[in-house]
Amino acid sequence: MSDTIADASTLAAATSAPPRDSRWRVVARTAFPFAVVLALWEITARLQIFPPRLFPSLVEVVATFFRLTEAGILPRHAAETAARLIIGFLLSALIGVAIGMLMGRWRRAEDVFLPLVSILAPIPGIAWAPLFLLWFGAGNPPAIFLVIFVSAFPIILNTWSGVKAVKEIWLRAAQSMGADNRRLFLKVIVPGALPYILTGLRLGLAQAWRTLVGVEMVVAVPWGLGWMIFGAYQFLNTDVMLAGVAVIAMLGLALEKLVFQRIEQYTVQRWGMMT
Repeated sequence: MSDTIADASTLAAATSAPPRDSRWRVVARTAFPFAVVLALWEITARLQIFPPRLFPSLVEVVATFFRLTEAGILPRHAAETAARLIIGFLLSALIGVAIGMLMGRWRRAEDVFLPLVSILAPIPGIAWAPLFLLWFGAGNPPAIFLVIFVSAFPIILNTWSGVKAVKEIWLRAAQSMGADNRRLFLKVIVPGALPYILTGLRLGLAQAWRTLVGVEMVVAVPWGLGWMIFGAYQFLNTDVMLAGVAVIAMLGLALEKLVFQRIEQYTVQRWGMMT
């Protein structure tokens, strides 16, 4: 009887254990579309369907990337853009989450802010660039203020939706157990709305990236990835442009993996609110 139980437990463990190559399969499945796109790019470049100066090969782009990195040019541009992005996005996150929470918990705030946000949110951020340039002058201030202004809208809307999505029965249950307003906010409302808030932060970061790179092409800033890409465009240095685009993609991926995923792991996933 004991042998039968042992065999059954061993069989259950074997069937429940994931295959060893499952992780590699996930990596391969994720990398496959990128490999296909890069291969098609390289084939197109080798066939010279387009002029090589306008459509360089991946070898040229990678060589330009390392050359600019070794010279310190690419890291300087990336650091300047990242500094503007982080400063603007952090301030936008604080303002957006605060307004969204206020809208979700106070009806008068919702009546005041929701029409304004609904009208202003669809306007492209680059459309505001000339006005912010006139209001705040050249340099970093217009770029940072525009990042704050544009990226706040998705944060506000998603935070507001998250607070509204908190079930009333959760609030009543917490109140029946003696939770005051502070505990109700920290233990029920914030955890319940956090998946929506993280979604809003992701959308706000994407909006900030698009706006900032575009603004750096318009605003008179001495350094920045947008400024570098626009300057390379004027001289038809497509390899430099693509190197700048690659850095933008890598910075965005780093923020996603190192910031947002870790926040999810330590909060909503640990609380069992998402898998």
